[in-house]
Amino acid sequence: MAGPLMPRGGGRGRYRPMAEINVTPLVDVMLVLLIIFMVAAPMMTSGVPVDLPRTQASPLVQEQDPITITVDPQGRIFLQETEIALEELVPRLRAISEAQAPGAPERRILVRGDRAISYGRVMEVMGRIAAGGFTRVALLAEPPPAASAPAPAPAPAPRPQPPR
Repeated sequence: MAGPLMPRGGGRGRYRPMAEINVTPLVDVMLVLLIIFMVAAPMMTSGVPVDLPRTQASPLVQEQDPITITVDPQGRIFLQETEIALEELVPRLRAISEAQAPGAPERRILVRGDRAISYGRVMEVMGRIAAGGFTRVALLAEPPPAASAPAPAPAPAPRPQPPR
């Protein structure tokens, strides 16, 4: 026949539930994920390599992901990471804006031009975008390094006390 399901002694046998939580596997998994994201995050910025000019301006606060248009050193145009012809740029941008949810604000379009490219080529791309009816267009530049950030303004000198 079958043996008893409960050990003798009213259930107080040698089997007790474990009241501790082992966090070591959780910490191991979190550290592995942290390393993966630290390695992958720099690769997620943009797939087209360009040498952006430097600027002292502060970065803009973005409410949603912008559309990035890149002009590489050879003058080729990329929409996000896909190479396109200049004539295809406005129809593709219109298709992206029509696919947005109704009532959503217009997405910002950022134009990245390599430092070595002619200013005229970048302006040709921006002119084509503006002629297509897009108003939220901006140039993208490389932010200044943290070490060369401007120093804060000195505190104002104390006022001289009037003679008594």
